[in-house]
Amino acid sequence: MLRVALFTDTYAPDVNGAALTLERWIDYLETHGVSTLVFAPEADSHLPSGPGVERLRSIPFLLYRECRLAIPNAKQINERLSAFSPHLIHVATPFNLGLYGTSYAAKHHIPLVASYHTHFDKYLEYYKLRWLEPALWKYMLWFHRHCERVYVPSRSTMELLRNKGMSQLEIWSRGIDTDHFQPKVDRHAVWDKWGVRADAFVILYVGRLAPEKGIDTLLDTYLQLPDDVRADSVLVIAGDGPLHKAKTAADMGLPEHAVYWLGFVKGRELAELYAAADVFLFPSTTETFGNVVLEAMASGTPVVGADEGGVKDNLIHGKTGLLCPPGDVAAFAEAVHLLYEDVPLRRSMSIAGRAYSLEQTWDRIFERLLDSYMDAATLHLSSQPITRI
Repeated sequence: MLRVALFTDTYAPDVNGAALTLERWIDYLETHGVSTLVFAPEADSHLPSGPGVERLRSIPFLLYRECRLAIPNAKQINERLSAFSPHLIHVATPFNLGLYGTSYAAKHHIPLVASYHTHFDKYLEYYKLRWLEPALWKYMLWFHRHCERVYVPSRSTMELLRNKGMSQLEIWSRGIDTDHFQPKVDRHAVWDKWGVRADAFVILYVGRLAPEKGIDTLLDTYLQLPDDVRADSVLVIAGDGPLHKAKTAADMGLPEHAVYWLGFVKGRELAELYAAADVFLFPSTTETFGNVVLEAMASGTPVVGADEGGVKDNLIHGKTGLLCPPGDVAAFAEAVHLLYEDVPLRRSMSIAGRAYSLEQTWDRIFERLLDSYMDAATLHLSSQPITRI
């Protein structure tokens, strides 16, 4: 039976694309006869270690304070790994825990794989740290140098890393639960619950509220809509982060019921927001994949997104949504205006987006990834046959 140890600085109960994907992947492995051991930071709620998850003391991450960096405890980790005896080590973040995982793999001659989830280089410019970019890439190449595989979520990410000099790249795409995210919803009931005008044209944003997500572009796009369109529209923002309620409607010179900041929303309520909206507006340029784009399409909601990064790998311009030049407020406003005016186009994009999402099944994606795991593990352990169920 294959045994896999995962080192990650983001894991449940964190709510972000990487944490949710890794949690789902571990669940899949366990149900397919693979034993797993996860090393992750303790959460704010100080969750205790469980049978398959070892929690470690942690501190907030400078660029993303909702995430935490673990402080490796050598004795704690070594005892668990010695008892577990992994066939494969997977490092999902390139920080303290990832470094410990790579070091342990090298010392004990255990095959090593990595997954790349975040464009940290793109974050630097938003936090006035662009000068660190050359050193960051030098470190990233060094960190991944001994990996049998480096899993990336999209073709655009693969091309970026390949151009930077990284090798052994494979695409590990993302799937979507199309039973959870689906178009059927009582629109009026949803918006009544949130106090939003149900008869308005609803422009929705879901995601972290931080500079690197293009929140300024989001707000400026709404401001630049023609007066009559904006008067008939509302901007609904679901998420949390340092820019939560950075600008109220009054700050923007708008009527009170023009912009709604809902805070963090999850589960069924989040799925309802997607399905009840008319357009999903997502100007972020820093995505390696963009899970929220796929969630919106599965919900039958046309997407207006930035023509960069993982977003452009999911959107088919003119069919499942509209792509705009990064940061081009006029182009974003024009795209939203077009979808406001053209109801048949919205409907056709809704149907096409839903059809696309139905093809993105987790089982198919995970089956390919498990095959890759097996190849990586047995490459160095041919003398110890490993089976899977």
